[in-house]
Amino acid sequence: MSAYRHAPLSIGHDYIEPPGFLRKFYAGVRHIFGHYVPHLLANARRTDGIASPLKGAQWQLRSIWNLLTALVLVWMLALWWGEIGIFRNSIAGCDWHYWEKWPDGAAPHRMVLVADPQLVDPHTYPGRPWPLSTITRQHTDYYMRKSFTIIQDFLDPQTVFFLGDLFDGGREWLPPGTSGSDSRWRKYGEDYWIKEYKRFGNIFLNEWLRRAGAGLHRDHRKMLVGLPGNHDLGLGNGIKIPVRRRFNAFFGDGNSIEVIGNHTFVSLDTVSLSAKGQQDSATGRQGEGSNHEVWAPVEEFLENLKSQKSRVLDRAIRLQNDKVENDMMFHEVVGVREPHVSKSVHTASKFEGSVPSVLLTHVPLYRAKDTPCGPLRERSPPSTKPNKDGEYLEKDPGNAIRVEYGFQYQNVLTPDISKEIIDKIGDVQSVFSGDDHDYCEVLHRGYTSPSGGIREITVKAFSWAMGVRRPGFLLLSLWNPLDDTAKAIYQSQGDQDSNIAKPQHRTIQPHLCLLPNQLSIFIRYIILLVLTLFALLIRAARAINKINNDVSKTYTNGHVLPFITESKRPTTPPFHDSSSASASQAHTNGLAIRSTAGRIRATSPYSFPGSLSNDHARKNYSGVSLHDDPLDERWGRGRSHDEDDDHPKRKGAAGSRLVVVWREFRRSVLLVGFPVGIWWIYLAGKF
Repeated sequence: MSAYRHAPLSIGHDYIEPPGFLRKFYAGVRHIFGHYVPHLLANARRTDGIASPLKGAQWQLRSIWNLLTALVLVWMLALWWGEIGIFRNSIAGCDWHYWEKWPDGAAPHRMVLVADPQLVDPHTYPGRPWPLSTITRQHTDYYMRKSFTIIQDFLDPQTVFFLGDLFDGGREWLPPGTSGSDSRWRKYGEDYWIKEYKRFGNIFLNEWLRRAGAGLHRDHRKMLVGLPGNHDLGLGNGIKIPVRRRFNAFFGDGNSIEVIGNHTFVSLDTVSLSAKGQQDSATGRQGEGSNHEVWAPVEEFLENLKSQKSRVLDRAIRLQNDKVENDMMFHEVVGVREPHVSKSVHTASKFEGSVPSVLLTHVPLYRAKDTPCGPLRERSPPSTKPNKDGEYLEKDPGNAIRVEYGFQYQNVLTPDISKEIIDKIGDVQSVFSGDDHDYCEVLHRGYTSPSGGIREITVKAFSWAMGVRRPGFLLLSLWNPLDDTAKAIYQSQGDQDSNIAKPQHRTIQPHLCLLPNQLSIFIRYIILLVLTLFALLIRAARAINKINNDVSKTYTNGHVLPFITESKRPTTPPFHDSSSASASQAHTNGLAIRSTAGRIRATSPYSFPGSLSNDHARKNYSGVSLHDDPLDERWGRGRSHDEDDDHPKRKGAAGSRLVVVWREFRRSVLLVGFPVGIWWIYLAGKF
């Protein structure tokens, strides 16, 4: 007989749950290997013995599928969906092939733009108490690390650009010897900034480096993180030069030129350039002469931008065509004592007219007040529907980025700075910015552009703690093939073949990809938790009904009164005294008539005179010892010998029932919570 058949029964006020699946499985395996296997070896020719162990084990679906098992499985499924499944579905739904519309045979360059990760730190929620502040920080990191990992797995971009605001309080953690920080942040300094830098690396850089040799485009993968935001450096005259030097030393120069996919990407430190024209707090001057050391490096970069862009472009094209990388140099003989500086031979690039420029800036360009951002803006969608041409209102205050500024922030650049940037870069096709945390798409018609307008897209924040329910990032698909004559290959054929891009077709296709709503996931978890606790409480309360049913079956064997047959009477006359004599009187119709004296257990029918063992008396009718019930120890209660054995209710029954319900509820919560917690740790450990 299997071991689990000897499991304790539900007795009296105590309820024992039937053996579960694991216990039955273990008992069945032990029975098979301990009994059946030796028997099978001894009787190799017998074929009818294999079913008997399994049949004796009484495997039933009900034993395996109970409430606790169901809740564990539901929670495991819910956690997998909330922690992994919904992220994979959201990102996989943005696959390039779903929305790219290039001609057949095109090989576009694929890029991801990430804006405002803005790592949560003490500066983000200064009044939030512990441990809520720590939980917020840890989970936002986990959210971004998980999202960025899945982006690499499912989308495998060739290039990733960050659009500033890598940190939230980066400008406050000052290097040694730098003054001016708020008194609240003086205890944080260089060491804390280094920790935040490592934290950023653990979220983004480590994953990128891990996949550097595993991606489809591993030879041409590139990540650029040097564009600063106002939370990294400050804004305008609020920028501290040591803070900017530190940022550039770790992340690279904020002003750079990159040729990617036959497009020239110009990253510009507009938070520093915004100091141009602002009043200098130290001298009181206002104009181009104020705060010169803050904006002068950016201004110098703009002045030399066209020549630098031409040089970088020619170098990139030469590398693509497997030619010499560097410019040709003058070859001449000079005297040793003659001062001489070698100069390279460089002319304007012949590719400039065919390679459009793209501006990357943290602060968006200036636009007229109440300029609408389009239907993809989350916080304030358009107030009206588009007309028959698909156009929205020219003015929509609720759907626009507010044109305003304040301490260390400015929603848009000034009109003069915006115009200067566009004019000095030249041939700007698109602008991509951050800072606002929500999506915004506008067409600037007031700036000089060969395509009749410059489209600017403000990218959503990547963190779910930045005021948007659904964070996101922007996908860019670049395709601009050139021939040896520096002309776009398909532009001259666009009108001849409908399957080939037309001349006016843009060379950049953007796509907004939204990440899951973390707050909605939390709400679903809370609802499931409430339902789980309610179900476990009902289950614990039902233990009282189980106890009452077991009491009735144990004491009466299903009858109203105890039923005794003649065959069960002892054949040997027991030793007894006069007090017990009345208890052995004749019975009528098999119903035992018990007198008051019969309740005195001076002797037992199965003991010698003088024995006061009540345990044997408890076995007379039911065959089960009620005193030695193991469930008494399980619930932390013992049974007194002075209690009334004939009545199922005990003293203090109401309080005892509440204790049983509470302890069973607590036990059930642990039985469900432990495997679910292990499962969540496993899922979280994957990222």
